[in-house]
Amino acid sequence: MSSDGDGDIVHRLCTALAAPAAEVSPTDFHNSVHNAATGYWSIGAHSSAPSTALCAYDGSFAAGLLEAACQITTEARRVLLVAVDLPYPAPLAVHRPVRHGFAAAWALEEGSQLEISLGDGKATPLPAGLESFEGNAAAACLPLLSALARPGDAVVRLPLADAVLQVRKSG
Repeated sequence: MSSDGDGDIVHRLCTALAAPAAEVSPTDFHNSVHNAATGYWSIGAHSSAPSTALCAYDGSFAAGLLEAACQITTEARRVLLVAVDLPYPAPLAVHRPVRHGFAAAWALEEGSQLEISLGDGKATPLPAGLESFEGNAAAACLPLLSALARPGDAVVRLPLADAVLQVRKSG
């Protein structure tokens, strides 16, 4: 998942379209689709497993986790959830200010000790010292990573549109 795709490619496409000749690179056009990275990974890994590329702006990590949980539950298979968001170049960065790039990969399967439900209220803040990742939708997973690293029960609320995805960890 990515909250808004590859900003460098979007910038190059916009720059090319604004030029008098308006000539777009076929490679940039091909790579502008949201599932390009997923496609390249599956080719490189020789994987024919199904894949999903999704974008839900600031709720992208929660939407990706919810999608992965649905696949695990309905298809009884392991899922790799990859979250990545990188800063946009100027002048687009003004419209999507992401200060630092962030990526995480999660290998998920049945029996993960996580209970997921929709809820309301505010999202769990980022752990102390990681506030510079505020605004990076992929980094919304950091409170959950922090909770998983500590023993005991925990509840984490991840931003998801007008709601939160509540993740309860046992043990």
